[in-house]
Amino acid sequence: MPSGGARARSGPPPDPNALRRDRDAGDWTILPADGRPGPTPEWPLPDPTVREEELWEGLWAKPQAIVWERNGQELEAALYVRRFTEAERGDSPVTLTTAVRQMADSLGLTVPGMRANRWRIAPAEAPSAPAATGPARAAVADTGRRSARSRFQVVSGDGE
Repeated sequence: MPSGGARARSGPPPDPNALRRDRDAGDWTILPADGRPGPTPEWPLPDPTVREEELWEGLWAKPQAIVWERNGQELEAALYVRRFTEAERGDSPVTLTTAVRQMADSLGLTVPGMRANRWRIAPAEAPSAPAATGPARAAVADTGRRSARSRFQVVSGDGE
């Protein structure tokens, strides 16, 4: 095993809510919660199985597929599907499962993979509820995590 030097995924993952990250908040790609619209691309590998076709359809409905399509990653997604179906078998080697996890990370299919790619999925629109008033409204509005910057208060320096 090599020693020294930076490794992929070393150190803490990027936090989109961190104060220092506010400078480059525009670098995060926000993907729509509804997923990728449109027809599924044609399978690029020879002889797909029924299971591969099922997974292929499902993958291309995910929000991440918008970026794959933009980057022309149809082949990478197909290789992931093919290896995933092989890893599902009970007699598959552990190294194949590791490779599938790494492929899922690089395609942004896992939470660490989405962080590494700097992708976020937009919150799904909740069904509209009647507007609350008073303290109940404040409790509903404050359920999300606020950024550290929004929690700062200006304190006067005159000692009062």
